[in-house]
Amino acid sequence: MNDLHAMQIFARVAELSSFTRAADSLGLPKTSVSNAVQQLESSLGTRLLQRTTRKVELTQDGRAYYERCTDLLADIDELQSLFQAGAQLRGRLRVDMPSGMARNFIIPKLPEFLREHPQIELELSSTDRLVDVVREGFDCVLRVGTLGDSSLIARPLGALPNVNCASPAYLQQFGTPRRVEDLARHRLIHYVSTLGAKSPGFEYFDGSAYRMLPMRGVVTVNNSDAYQACCLAGLGIIQAPAVGLQQLLAQGALVEVLPKLRAEPMPVSLLYPHRRNLAKRVQAFMNWLAQILAERVPL
Repeated sequence: MNDLHAMQIFARVAELSSFTRAADSLGLPKTSVSNAVQQLESSLGTRLLQRTTRKVELTQDGRAYYERCTDLLADIDELQSLFQAGAQLRGRLRVDMPSGMARNFIIPKLPEFLREHPQIELELSSTDRLVDVVREGFDCVLRVGTLGDSSLIARPLGALPNVNCASPAYLQQFGTPRRVEDLARHRLIHYVSTLGAKSPGFEYFDGSAYRMLPMRGVVTVNNSDAYQACCLAGLGIIQAPAVGLQQLLAQGALVEVLPKLRAEPMPVSLLYPHRRNLAKRVQAFMNWLAQILAERVPL
């Protein structure tokens, strides 16, 4: 087995954290995958993967090798079609985005992209969890919200205006808040990225700056679908991007409250690992994604 094929196998094992899943995805026997990685480790003189009974993890050397390896594989993929006139983009794309963005905006338009690029194989992760872009092998991720410190390259796409909403049943029970002081008698549905984390509370603009008002609540969620469902069930007030609630507001299933006390718009960004030469298929997908979102996300 040549080194290039072994690198491709190693990269898939690293991305899936499993020899079995890597073998299934590549259509190879598990023993062939295991032997390829062992031969690669022998030729390099270092252990790339830490194997346990429960999972497979990259070692420190393995992580460094994986980052260089994926760059090289992307370069080779581009090189193979460099002199082919009218060559189509090909290869695997692994992307991640929030479930609401995927469901409402991206997936309905996805057939257009795949018709234009039929040789691209897309792996789409849609979760509210903050994935590890490099460790999990993502080509790019779409993020909604303030970005933390990161070594990733960020491409701003705009910002989503927020609205405060509650269900008619909730407002009938607790009344409609008219000012900040009224929130002392209300409940907030708390959203956190990781359960156990502390919710900052209700965000509002006081005329000079955005403030956080701690509020009580009976439920905390870590998923945007559950967040919306709890609001529809009358469990409290939510603060969420208006674009995802327009239909529910138009139907009267939800009602906007405190329209002058909206939370700060949520930035939308594309993140991708720093690479000297970004694969053309990744560039094409990110440009398409930016074009799709330009119709919905104000700059």
